[in-house]
Amino acid sequence: MTILMKAPAKINLTLDVLYKRTDGYHEVEMVMTTIDLADRLELRPRDDGKIVIETSASYVPADEHNLAYKAAKLIQERFQVTRGVTIAIDKRIPVAAGLGGGSSDAAATIKGLNQLWDLGLSTEEMAVLGAEVGSDVPFCIYGGTALAKGRGEQIIPLPGPPPFWIVLAKPPIGVSTAHVYQHLDLGQVSERPKTEQMIQALKRREFSLIVKSMGNVLETVTLKSYPEVQHLKQKLAQFGADGVLMSGSGPTVFGLTQKESRAQRIYNGLKGFCQDVYMVRSAGT
Repeated sequence: MTILMKAPAKINLTLDVLYKRTDGYHEVEMVMTTIDLADRLELRPRDDGKIVIETSASYVPADEHNLAYKAAKLIQERFQVTRGVTIAIDKRIPVAAGLGGGSSDAAATIKGLNQLWDLGLSTEEMAVLGAEVGSDVPFCIYGGTALAKGRGEQIIPLPGPPPFWIVLAKPPIGVSTAHVYQHLDLGQVSERPKTEQMIQALKRREFSLIVKSMGNVLETVTLKSYPEVQHLKQKLAQFGADGVLMSGSGPTVFGLTQKESRAQRIYNGLKGFCQDVYMVRSAGT
């Protein structure tokens, strides 16, 4: 039996960091939603007990550094599974982009192995396992739209946004999440994301209020360290996006608009400045 899984990307509509915890993690509060850009995974059973990662993308690790591998290994050991699996990943989501691609692959692996190995785990149980692999994995297990708290593992599902178009642009750089958090000075953050207002905007399905409520405190670090990200944000606004924000710790920025024709214009305009540009729909309903 082969299991086919879709692993959608996410964007942060809000990302607030409240304080640094005693365990070294940061206490966060963020509203995330899935988008119509996804990796595809194929899980095939093996009799030799091995976990094998296959990917066409040379820059994706095919060993224990891959989050899908880590997820499979965790499940194999936790439930004493003697069977193995080949995980073929068709990579569509940019890597190290703030879009949760690796986390989504891990979540899809957990959900896929739950079927393949007939484990009978609930969504909640899969999310708890996912938290051991990475902070964004629990959200990716649930999918849709949600408020994530704690270090990202506490998930409160929210109503999905009204339909809109998203234009994503990723400059040709990588951003270290660890570097961004290390250099985050919450005392220097003048404006915090409006998390509660965003939740109300989603409940009312009010696009204009969603745009007004967007915010990401990590921009205070990434935009200073990487001027290319700031430049792309300015271009997105200049070309007509209603709301513009960086996702996660970056470097991907995105613009929202309800009109397909405007999204197409923004997409065409950005292609002159940036190679990695995507025009997708919201999918977190």
